Amino acid sequence: MTELGETLRQSPLGVALTGDTTRYTGPARSIGYRWFTDPEVRQLYPTEDHPFLSRVFASGLREIVTLRGSGSRAAHFADLLLAQSAEFRSVWDDHEVGIRPHEVKRFIHPEVGLLELSCQTLLDPYQSHHLLVYTAVPGSESYEKLQLLSVIGTQALR
Repeated sequence: MTELGETLRQSPLGVALTGDTTRYTGPARSIGYRWFTDPEVRQLYPTEDHPFLSRVFASGLREIVTLRGSGSRAAHFADLLLAQSAEFRSVWDDHEVGIRPHEVKRFIHPEVGLLELSCQTLLDPYQSHHLLVYTAVPGSESYEKLQLLSVIGTQALR
């Protein structure tokens, strides 16, 4: 992913978990932008996690705007979101920075249900790209569900 949360590549299992997030264009390529503008994105996460994730996305964007400056793509995204989303305006006005995602991320998959996955983030500091690696505890329910997803891929169960 780019520093703005734009997916560059996904493994087949990544597509099975989150859908093909490389298909978006323009600002919608950014997960943080979609979070505040496309209600469908939130279906992938438990409702009780939504307020925290809103803070994470706003905080992350604020950090990139600060790093890259007022003429940056990040600043443009912030301006777009300020104009389009009352929720974004509210969390943006809190001026939070440094909020990081939890080590364990929770996803709701339409076929297999809730998955709790550890997320490791590897950073390429020269390109500001992140590689997200999701794993489940071997033998756990999430592990079994992840194994099932690796078999069914993006197929719908009937």
